[in-house]
Amino acid sequence: MEGEQKPGTIEVDRSEGFGERLLGALLDRAHEMPPELIAPLVAEEVSRIGGRNLSILLQDYEQMFLVPLPGRRLTVGDPQPVEDSPAGTAFLNRKTVEVPHDGSVRMYLPLLDGSDQIGVMAVTLESVDDDDRRLLRRLAGLVADMIVTKDAYTDMFFQARRRAPMNVAAEIQWSLLPPLSMSVPQVELAGILEPAYDVAGDSFDYALNGDILHVAMIDAMGHGLDAATMATVAIGAYRHTRRANTDLSQVYEFMDRAIHEQFGADHFVTAQMMCLNIATGHMQWVNAGHPAPLLIRDRAVADRLESPTTLPVGFGGEQPQVSERMLEPGDRFLCFTDGLIEERQAGGEQFGEEQLIEITNLVVRDHTAVRAVARALSLALKLERGGVTSDDATLLLIEWRGGDADHLATLD
Repeated sequence: MEGEQKPGTIEVDRSEGFGERLLGALLDRAHEMPPELIAPLVAEEVSRIGGRNLSILLQDYEQMFLVPLPGRRLTVGDPQPVEDSPAGTAFLNRKTVEVPHDGSVRMYLPLLDGSDQIGVMAVTLESVDDDDRRLLRRLAGLVADMIVTKDAYTDMFFQARRRAPMNVAAEIQWSLLPPLSMSVPQVELAGILEPAYDVAGDSFDYALNGDILHVAMIDAMGHGLDAATMATVAIGAYRHTRRANTDLSQVYEFMDRAIHEQFGADHFVTAQMMCLNIATGHMQWVNAGHPAPLLIRDRAVADRLESPTTLPVGFGGEQPQVSERMLEPGDRFLCFTDGLIEERQAGGEQFGEEQLIEITNLVVRDHTAVRAVARALSLALKLERGGVTSDDATLLLIEWRGGDADHLATLD
């Protein structure tokens, strides 16, 4: 009969509850919503659970501040430092921070696109219970996804994040980059580009395809548009061959040919390409005139990942030898460009790799999270060099953990 439950089936309540209505309104309208209307709708939604004074804070390009996004129904205050502020703590730790104030609670929720932190959403409530925390955490995740999606066809988020004039070469490089951080249960990475508003020839790229993490770091010779153009061609060639499932030595050959044919024999790009099996810890890499990465184990630099090197990309070097290494769970490796170690200090001496190792050891003893280590290391290195970055200085920190992520595909 109509309305009877079939034998052996479990009846599920599919009616719309309060939480689904709250999040569903944003989802239903997201496809056609102009970017400037995200904030008013989110403000309306948080008001339904008693929230007020909504702020959306985005990471600036130097990763020093969280800057307020202007917009209708948004509370716009001063930029918040990533260090030593509740917003910065939520941002770096990817966890909600609650600050009691005058009988109410100011909540700072990380805006996570995948695992990349793009900023923080802040809202004030008279009181907070677990239902509020759950709804606001999920709402923040949805807002982050919308910001990243809408960012592809607006300048408003870019303009909010930019705190200084940016040259054309840096504009090109930032548009080329993948997210600055990525985290899954088996592996995490975080990268830094300096100087953020004047970078030209440095870049990195990565892709997680199944159990294989592909990573490349490059440093194109020179400065300005010429270097940025070379970096663009090098990364484009790398992605082309990576997506064709080409082995590492052939990746080098294709990149080498692309740079030589486009720019001639007097231009080059140093490069390092890696493949890490995130299930087993087996790592392979090739080096084309690039500084050797540092292996960090038990919170200290344990080794340099030395390997046979061939000529930089564009010089027509011999087919590179693929190096291999088995990592241990918890191992980290730090890839960097020569701008970190070749900066001239007062007196004319180079900063050098020994100082890089010394400062890395200090930083990894004081910080644990990968993103926090990468950021603290970049700041410490810049401070030790007298606050000067006359050349591009890029670093990429990767941690291998092992295990699997199958539990994420199972509903409780």
